[in-house]
Amino acid sequence: MTDVVTPVQNATPHNTKGDVFQSFNVEDFPVPGGRDEVWRFISLRRIHGLHNGTFPAQAPVQVCIDAPSEVTVKEVSADDERLKVCGGPADRVAAQAWTSAEHGTIITVPQDAVLDRAIEVTITGAGLDATTFATILVETGRHSEATVIVRYEGSGIHADNLNWHVGEGARLNAVVDTQWARDAVHIGQQSIRANRDSVMRHTVAAFGGEVTRISPRVTFAEPGADVELNGVYFADAGQYIETRMLVDHSVPNCRSNVLYKGALQGEKSSGLPEARTCWVGDVLIRAEAKGTDTYETNRNLVLTDGARADAVPNLEIETGEIAGAGHAATVGRFDEEQLFYLRSRGIPEAEATRLIIRGFFNEVLNQIPVESVRDELIARVAGELEHNNN
Repeated sequence: MTDVVTPVQNATPHNTKGDVFQSFNVEDFPVPGGRDEVWRFISLRRIHGLHNGTFPAQAPVQVCIDAPSEVTVKEVSADDERLKVCGGPADRVAAQAWTSAEHGTIITVPQDAVLDRAIEVTITGAGLDATTFATILVETGRHSEATVIVRYEGSGIHADNLNWHVGEGARLNAVVDTQWARDAVHIGQQSIRANRDSVMRHTVAAFGGEVTRISPRVTFAEPGADVELNGVYFADAGQYIETRMLVDHSVPNCRSNVLYKGALQGEKSSGLPEARTCWVGDVLIRAEAKGTDTYETNRNLVLTDGARADAVPNLEIETGEIAGAGHAATVGRFDEEQLFYLRSRGIPEAEATRLIIRGFFNEVLNQIPVESVRDELIARVAGELEHNNN
C-alpha cells in the first residue's frame, strides 16, 4: 500500500526562513492559529480579526505626505506592478492589507537628488470601529540621498505594507514612529530591497498602541549594500510590542547590523494585561553570500515585576567564507553596579535609575539624523520613566 502524503496548504519546499511562502492574495494563506510559529507570541484575540477577516468595517486610510519639491508622490492602483518590487507579503495579515488596500502610494526621490529636508509621512487611524489598510513604496534613485520620517498616530485598527527600494549608491535614512493612541492595533510588514553600494539606515520607535507588530524584511539585491536596522521600544501594562525581522544575505560582500533596545514596566495591580514585548531576529547567510559581515543585538530591561520580554535571535550560515557574523540578546534588570556608583555620588535612586535607562536608549537614539525627532524620542523615554515613578 502506497502512503498518501497530504501537503500543508501553501507550504513550500524550503530549507531556510528566507524561502517562506509569499503572496499578494490573502486567500492564499490559511487562517493562523495561536500555535503557528510566526503567531505564537501574539494574542490573536487582541488584533480585532485582522488575521481571519472578521475585522470592523473598512474605512479609507488617511495618509498625509509633506515632501520637498524634487520628490514625486503618485497614487496608483493597488495592482500596479511597481508596488511589488520589494517582494510580497509573508503572512496573512500583510496579505490582507495588500488585498484590501484601495490604492497604493509611490514616493520617488529622483536620481542624484540630495534632499535638504526630510520627507514626512503621517498615517492617522480611523477609530476603533473602523479598519484601515495601506500600501506605500518609497523608492530612491541612483546616488540620491534622503531622509523619510513615517509617523502613525490616532486610534484605530491598521495593517499595511511599507516598502523601501534603495537605488544603486543611494543613501536612505528612515525613521518609523508608531506614536499610536494607547488603544490602537497595528500589524505592519516593511520590506527593504537594497541595490549595489546602497546604504540604508532604518529605525523603528515603538511606544504607542495596545498591540504593535512591525516586521522588517531585508533583501540584498546586489553586492556592496549596507543596511542597519535599529529600534527602541517601551511597553507599559496593557501593551504588547513585537518586532519580527528577516535579514536575507543572498549576494556577496554586503553588510548588516541590527541593534534593538527595549524596556518594560507595569505592575500586576494595574488590572491590565502584563507589559510584554517580543523580538525575533532572523539573519540568513546563503551559500552564495561570500564576504558577508553581519551582527544582531537585542537588549531588554525589565523595570517592574509583572512584565515579560522574549528575545529570539537566529543566525543561519551556509558558507564559511564571510567577514564575520554573530548575535546577542539579553533580558534583565539594569546594572546594579551603575546604580550603586551614582548613588555613592549623592544622586538619589530614582534620578540615578532614570540616568541609567536614558543612557541605555541613547546608543540607538543618537544615531537618528534628524535632531528634532531625536530630541522628541529622548523626551518620550523620559516621560515613560516619570510615569513609572508616579
